[in-house]
Amino acid sequence: MIRILAVLFAVMCAAPVVAETLPPGLDPQNTLYLDTKYGRVVIKLFNDIAPHHAERLKLLTREHFYDNVPFHRVIDGFMAQTGDGQYGNGTGGSKYPDLKAEFSNVPFKRGTVGMARTNDPNSANSQFFIMFADGPFLNGKYTVVGEVVRGMDVVDKLKRGEPPANPDRIIRMQVAADVKP
Repeated sequence: MIRILAVLFAVMCAAPVVAETLPPGLDPQNTLYLDTKYGRVVIKLFNDIAPHHAERLKLLTREHFYDNVPFHRVIDGFMAQTGDGQYGNGTGGSKYPDLKAEFSNVPFKRGTVGMARTNDPNSANSQFFIMFADGPFLNGKYTVVGEVVRGMDVVDKLKRGEPPANPDRIIRMQVAADVKP
């Protein structure tokens, strides 16, 4: 009986480690964990096609810039936008300079993570969005910085609105390589 209890205890203690396991083929240095009250979203960063934007997201994540930041613009059938750690309403950025566009041929589809910007193509800073559906009208006009590889069901639960009443928030965002089991 004691052995059975010991095995059960060991399995229970190991569960958080198992939950942190990356999907196969992901580089922990280029993977983000975005935690919400609905669960975790795992984002693969495209450091090969948008290296400066991927580095910015990792830098701000490591500075805890995104922790407790609201999803300030969530449009059903389009996208969920967040990342304004300055004001929380979509008008702010970070203390770092805006980034030069890194447009690519990667299409905007469900789960694509893109960088938000103003009318100036070189104005992306800290804000990003996750696509609910394909958005070919964005192709070549916004920087694709990554894709959701797990957790689109979590993204689908976010409250809609511009801004949503009592918006959902990023509880915590982490670079996978920094998460200690």
